[in-house]
Amino acid sequence: MHSDLDRILVPGRDIEAKVAELGWKISRDYAGKQLLTVGILKGSTIFMADLVRAISIPVSFDFMAVASYGLSSSSSGVVRILKDLDESIEGQDVLLIEDIVDTGLTLNYLLETLRTRNPASLRVCVLLDKPNRRRVEVPIDYPGFVIPDEFVVGYGLDYGGRYRNLPDVWVLKPEVYGKKNSEFRIQNSE
Repeated sequence: MHSDLDRILVPGRDIEAKVAELGWKISRDYAGKQLLTVGILKGSTIFMADLVRAISIPVSFDFMAVASYGLSSSSSGVVRILKDLDESIEGQDVLLIEDIVDTGLTLNYLLETLRTRNPASLRVCVLLDKPNRRRVEVPIDYPGFVIPDEFVVGYGLDYGGRYRNLPDVWVLKPEVYGKKNSEFRIQNSE
């Protein structure tokens, strides 16, 4: 597996420190409120699990699954909801948790969709941000790390369903994701 990886971009210890910082800020900003966190499957699961444990106020959570990549290593811009929320978010304070924002198309679609459901508030927490790839500007209320335009895996992010379990964020070698191999399917939402 490590022969597919170029280098560590964000070490696990830096992620741990950033998650603690984000948890503190979110706890401060939502003090006295009941927060509903919405994780975007599958990429945000590890980040979300660590983040909700760093939040010191009452938290509930739900999940959505979307697809926007198809068989490519870049977003198609066409978003499909594969799994919707289990309950209504009307009148709730909602924090959308995403692993990575690239073009902004998926996040923009999710925000537009969720706003129609009348939450009391809707904010975004993102682990990784690639602003150089942005096609649509989206608000990121709780940003993690700004990263360059490189294909990354680890800490929940995958390529072909692999590498999610790595504790660091790694740059994947271009020859790996450049393969036209049908066994690889992109699972990231963006």
